[in-house]
Amino acid sequence: MKSYLKYLNIIAIAVLCVSCKKYLDVTPDNSGTIDYAFRNRNEAENYLFSCYSTLQQFNNIKENVGFVTSGEVFLPNNLPDPQGMAGSGFGIIYGTQIASEPKLNFWDGSEGGKLIFQAIRRCNTLLENIDKPIDLTVTEKERWIAEVKFLKAYYHYYLFRLYGPIPILDKNVAISGSIDDVRVKRAPVDSVVNYIVKLLDESAPQLPSIIQNQIQELGRITKPIALSVKAEVLMTAASPLFNGNTDYTGLRNADGQNLFSAQADKSKWDRASQACLEAINACEAVGMTTLHTFITQGNIPSNLAPELKKILDLQTAVTEEWRVNKDLIWALNAESGIGMQEYAMPRLTAGAVATNYAHGTLAVPISEQELFYTKNGLPIQEDKDWQFNDRFQFRTGDSENRFYIHEGYQTIKAHFDREPRFYAYVAFDGGVWYGNGNTATKLAQQENAPYVQDRGPDALAGPKQQNNTNVTGYWPKKLVNYLTTLDDPSNGWVNYRLPMMRLSGLYLLYAEALNEQTSRNETEAIRYINKVRSRAGIADLDVSWAQHAKNPTGYQGYQGLKKVIHQERRIELCFEGQAGWDLRRWKELQGEMARPLQGWNVYEPDPINYYRARTLLTPVFGLRNYLWPIKQRELLANPNLVQNPGW
Repeated sequence: MKSYLKYLNIIAIAVLCVSCKKYLDVTPDNSGTIDYAFRNRNEAENYLFSCYSTLQQFNNIKENVGFVTSGEVFLPNNLPDPQGMAGSGFGIIYGTQIASEPKLNFWDGSEGGKLIFQAIRRCNTLLENIDKPIDLTVTEKERWIAEVKFLKAYYHYYLFRLYGPIPILDKNVAISGSIDDVRVKRAPVDSVVNYIVKLLDESAPQLPSIIQNQIQELGRITKPIALSVKAEVLMTAASPLFNGNTDYTGLRNADGQNLFSAQADKSKWDRASQACLEAINACEAVGMTTLHTFITQGNIPSNLAPELKKILDLQTAVTEEWRVNKDLIWALNAESGIGMQEYAMPRLTAGAVATNYAHGTLAVPISEQELFYTKNGLPIQEDKDWQFNDRFQFRTGDSENRFYIHEGYQTIKAHFDREPRFYAYVAFDGGVWYGNGNTATKLAQQENAPYVQDRGPDALAGPKQQNNTNVTGYWPKKLVNYLTTLDDPSNGWVNYRLPMMRLSGLYLLYAEALNEQTSRNETEAIRYINKVRSRAGIADLDVSWAQHAKNPTGYQGYQGLKKVIHQERRIELCFEGQAGWDLRRWKELQGEMARPLQGWNVYEPDPINYYRARTLLTPVFGLRNYLWPIKQRELLANPNLVQNPGW
């Protein structure tokens, strides 16, 4: 049946190539094809799964917009690139985006099969034919309809985040339709959001609260997933990019219809706040009442040091199996995680060098490293007890810090006295790496634990200027399962599912909404922030600032708390494909991209020369880059479409 569905898709794609009906897709003129696809329950279920299939393309980090355009990581474009990483979305921050051939073109799907409009067509086709299978029960039919409405909403939402106003494709256009029928126009922002939310509201009541048969159905949509996505949609709509953005007041359809409102509507935050609370309640109703903590397994001893236990609490919030992970509201079904763990790995052992597999070329800039808090739970420039001005001076690893930095290894003060998330999420020169398939008792006490040795052209990491060079000296450690064996990936590769929505992220969305809504509730916002900080192993917000801050009241008030929440989300959700979207909706990405991306002088063996910051890239980002360009060919085919500003 899979081969037949592949044939069905080929037919659909062929129809897409006719005139300007291409990206819309239409019902094939061979009605027998559709009848066959819905002749019974089994065939219809296969079609249902084809509606899900487009979700899996977001699993590949090189095509994940929120990841590659965030500035959290970048990939040099002058290194050997066997899997085409730099030539995909990572190239956008180099200024390669153009309207004639857009990078990560999700509008018409001409690049890499990103056929979101075709996925919407599939959803419409199923909804139009769901009554045909005579052996489909009423309960199943209601659930399938709800799932497909969710998918249809999510596909519209993904396009909305990229392009802003988009056409609403509520129904498929018949093959007999006129050319005017397929010459759609873009709908105003508020109309798009209301349509997406309407679909989610219709789907949620008919979705299961939990997946009972996890072996066969894990990955299918549940009520908590639908309500969490609704919360995120409304938060996006309430944010400055889409709520009263005067940069887009001149964007109108060809008939003069305004696509953006120039007036900010504060009540959108109220609506978003209510949606966040509804989603949290739905999660709590199925037992998601606390954030994930590490579950001991394998040969890990029960007397694991508290420092290592905390690091594993944080790492496994992303990489632990979905069925036991209390943080995962929704993850992609593919178990490959980011798909390319080897790009986030340093070479820690002689075996890893010999296998030549851990490329480690995903580079975290110094600015991202400095985003993480001190051990007192404060921004590094705000902590009166942390020596900010001396952070680049040298310090040697000692017994007190042996769980984080190799004892006796010389590194810089910036790597000491940081919050646990820094050590759980980022690898650096001298940093300890717990795991690598060796989690026995001695390693649990950090005896002979692997650690990063990156300095010089012939460091343990292997000869530089090969396909294993990390140009900053920082790796996104968070994206590697601690159980994965870097020495021998054929025997020790442990995959995981990429999170789409985590409970900690939902808590921080709610805190943000509470701070932004008409009647601010600072106390409740701080309570939800503290839930995240507690799992991170740092003190409550008010305690940290009162005891250690240069300005003890700096976190208070609308602006103070807003700054805290934004930084908290960027730390907690780093490297998960969230920061790029957040920075866009906040209209803060341009400011972040205005700063050069810097790294250490990684080719130097002497620490004095190694720890000299060098500029590697000044990203190219202007106002026009907040929204994606529509491919110029689409504008020529459909005169009702208008281009986004600046393109």
